[in-house]
Amino acid sequence: MIYVKLFLTALLWGGTFIAGKAIANEGSPLTLSFARFAIASIFLLIITRQIEGSLPPVKRCQILPLLLLGATGVFFYNILFFYALSYIQAGKASLIIANNPILISLLSALIFKEKLDAVKCAGILLSVIGAVVVISDGNIVELFNIGLGKGEILTFGCVISWVAYSLIGKQVMGDLSPLISVCYSSAAGAVMLLFPAVMSGNFNEIFSYSGITWFNLFYLAFFGTVVGFLWYYEGIKSIGAMKSSVFINFVPISAIIFSYFMLNEPVGKSLLVGAVLVISGVFLTNGSTLFYKIFVRNPV
Repeated sequence: MIYVKLFLTALLWGGTFIAGKAIANEGSPLTLSFARFAIASIFLLIITRQIEGSLPPVKRCQILPLLLLGATGVFFYNILFFYALSYIQAGKASLIIANNPILISLLSALIFKEKLDAVKCAGILLSVIGAVVVISDGNIVELFNIGLGKGEILTFGCVISWVAYSLIGKQVMGDLSPLISVCYSSAAGAVMLLFPAVMSGNFNEIFSYSGITWFNLFYLAFFGTVVGFLWYYEGIKSIGAMKSSVFINFVPISAIIFSYFMLNEPVGKSLLVGAVLVISGVFLTNGSTLFYKIFVRNPV
């Protein structure tokens, strides 16, 4: 089920680029980010209290790591996310985000001593190439001829923030469950976002958001954050940050698919080729474990 959840998480996160792009110019990034995580935190606090019976107390030594999670995965990531989508297309942003697994895998091997053999390296590279093929419409060389603009730089900031969030999260979950980690870090990030949102002078815009804007914010908050973050952290705790991060490569593909159905954008051969490459890369990275779980532990 961990692999299924990680795959579904990638689909949900693919939808966040569509939702984020739809509202990126409807309000200031600070206010939009706060609204998203204020909604998410309410749901997470309710769910945590129902499951745990009460909100678990936080030890003094856990405060700083949780604040760092809130700062990296919530505060910085989402401000950069909305700013970036106001400059570049959702598909291109999702391609840059596909660089997450490379940094996460390399740093996981360096910091947490996770094994990174030739087969896993090939799987990571293959899945990333697949994502590049999809977004570039098969013209990979052309991507390198385009200079980095403000949107691209901001999206690379998202990558750095998410890598930090993933690696810090692995350390935090030695003492806290995925649910509690996500709940408290989301609440901490929402509080961090509140003050700059109010001080920016644009906070009152939140009262004039349209129904469509609130719908997209709800999707970002509940499906993109509550469900997505929780399942992603469950994956990190169960199979490690390296293997979990590979599934992020499904995000740009799902973003393209959603664009096809919602924006009537065509699906060409590059999408099919990219999908095969990404799926092959995920199998190479997780193949032996996945085969064992499906056919050995649960024989047909």
